[in-house]
Amino acid sequence: MLAKVYAAQVVGLKADTVEVEVDIAKGLHSFSIVGLPDKAVEEARDRISAAIKNSGFPSPQRGNRKVIVSLAPADLKKEGSAFDLAIAVAHLLASREIRFAPAGKAFLGELALNGELRLIKGTLLLVKHLRDAGFREVFLPIGNAKEAALIEGITIYGVARLRDLADYLSPASEPKGAEKNGTNFNPSTSLGAQPPTIISYANETPLIDLADVVGQASGKRGLEIAAAGGHNIAMAGPPGTGKTMLAKALSGILPPLPFDQVLEATGIHSVSGALAEGELITQPVFRAPHHTASYISLVGGGTIPRPGEITLAHRGVLFLDEFPEFDKRVIEALRQPLEDRVITIARSRGTTTFPASFILVATMNYCPCGNQGITGKECICNPSALLRYQRKLSGPIVDRIDLWIDVPHIDHQKLANVGPSGEYSRAVRERVIKARQIATRRFAGLPISTNSEMGVRDLKRFAPLSDSGTKLLVDSARRLNLSARAYHRVIKLARTIADLGDSEHIRDEHLLEALQYRPKNNS
Repeated sequence: MLAKVYAAQVVGLKADTVEVEVDIAKGLHSFSIVGLPDKAVEEARDRISAAIKNSGFPSPQRGNRKVIVSLAPADLKKEGSAFDLAIAVAHLLASREIRFAPAGKAFLGELALNGELRLIKGTLLLVKHLRDAGFREVFLPIGNAKEAALIEGITIYGVARLRDLADYLSPASEPKGAEKNGTNFNPSTSLGAQPPTIISYANETPLIDLADVVGQASGKRGLEIAAAGGHNIAMAGPPGTGKTMLAKALSGILPPLPFDQVLEATGIHSVSGALAEGELITQPVFRAPHHTASYISLVGGGTIPRPGEITLAHRGVLFLDEFPEFDKRVIEALRQPLEDRVITIARSRGTTTFPASFILVATMNYCPCGNQGITGKECICNPSALLRYQRKLSGPIVDRIDLWIDVPHIDHQKLANVGPSGEYSRAVRERVIKARQIATRRFAGLPISTNSEMGVRDLKRFAPLSDSGTKLLVDSARRLNLSARAYHRVIKLARTIADLGDSEHIRDEHLLEALQYRPKNNS
């Protein structure tokens, strides 16, 4: 008999529906899976056979039966173990062990040998695709149910065991010739729909508070502006002056993610297998790859492209410590995401575009040895090494970073002072949230959430300059030899500074502050 049910899989960050057909006919025993399966899918036949037997149904390995499992479309490479549940259900349906109407239902999950369901990756994207494709119900591992229930308009059923699902779909079914002993057979028809997931935002205390960083008022101001407008920031200074602490404190002043961005970030981390059971990404993530990280690990890739650190930092922070120590190929790969907020990976099998809207935080020393800028210490770098270090950052990369902050050496007497230094993160965070709310009202109805995302046309509409402001910026741009890109980024930065100052218009002082954050020796 022939039976067909439905599943889905993720390729890159795009999901596709997969039809799972099972045909059982008389003949010499065989169990084959066709439809471009990878090794994990091919091995499903052994997992499924054991799971069906240990769920109280006759083993597929018994008798002379030829079982063919077809995964369609046949030209789409099938990867992973998420087809186990659909294949098992289709087999039970084809062998008439259960009876139900499969229309509008989809099945996702990996099976353990005892019939229990294990977690799968990419649940959010899979369920969203299935809803958009017209499916009404999705059955998946109970550990993925909370994540899946973020998607509205489709009913989610969290399943613990294959037997529970069989009894729910076909309550009158009785196992034929199965042994009903031990814990392997425990009939249950109680399978309830997962309630919609309500996002809760916990007010967590940041691991590093801005007040923990001694001095560095300009660095703290720069972080506030970067957080308010989603701007990229670079901090340079001698070792041990607080650059890394400042970077880590940034996540404590960023506002929580709105619902649509929660879906984006959670979906990406789900595909990458970076989510714990029941975990949701409600706060901006902080990704900090080591400077020895490979090009593929940051950009993403593989035979079937998968997200890298650049995409995992989407809607969050990408912290690159010791920025010039990264491979030059890695640094140059940041050009597209810093400009277009996406990263495109081209392979022989096709091209995949991943989202990559993040705040870049880069830190560096003034020189390779780190002694430059420290009173009483001599820089031992030869001119060629210093030039090579500086050339790691090309003009296009420098242009794409909005704020360049000096983080100088701290006087030891200041370090001896006990108590907080400056404002706490929660006070700064309140101003950042207020500035973000102003921007949200400004860009209502547009696919823009922060000032840094504005295009050239948007600047004319949302960030007009007065006559005096235009003259000031043009004169300064000529003196600093700013590129067109840097010119427009100064205006975006000034718009954010004005928002933090609760000013409707960009004034000259806002432009002057924005201009001082351009690099002094490379524009």
